[in-house]
Amino acid sequence: MTTPTVRQPPDPLVVSETCLPRRIHMLLTPKWTSMVIYVLSFGPLRTGQLQRSMPGISKKMLTQTLRELEGDQLVARKVRQVVPPAVEYSLTGLGQKFVEPLLALYDWAEANATLLDTVERNRAASGRAISPRNEE
Repeated sequence: MTTPTVRQPPDPLVVSETCLPRRIHMLLTPKWTSMVIYVLSFGPLRTGQLQRSMPGISKKMLTQTLRELEGDQLVARKVRQVVPPAVEYSLTGLGQKFVEPLLALYDWAEANATLLDTVERNRAASGRAISPRNEE
């Protein structure tokens, strides 16, 4: 087994409210935010298509997440003038900038699935298992 690399912390080591690590976590902390960005990275989708692509998300949670991402200007909402009107969502240029680091994280997860399995077993053993149906 390899020895982990020890990084030298800044002096002083303070993770302030405005530091970059906390800012990115604040943006991606809502559970479904990164999933919506990931799914929309494949192209524009209507609300129903988005919901079917992410089993477990409620319509209310999807709507709330899309509104937040639209407010952050990461997602664009386009109303198509058809009967009945169709609403389509897509990533903006700014939203596209968040896809690459998410894919790097998802690639890591795929390469380290056994580590994730171990953590899930540890959580279950400690009584902190997360039910996929109750994650909202």
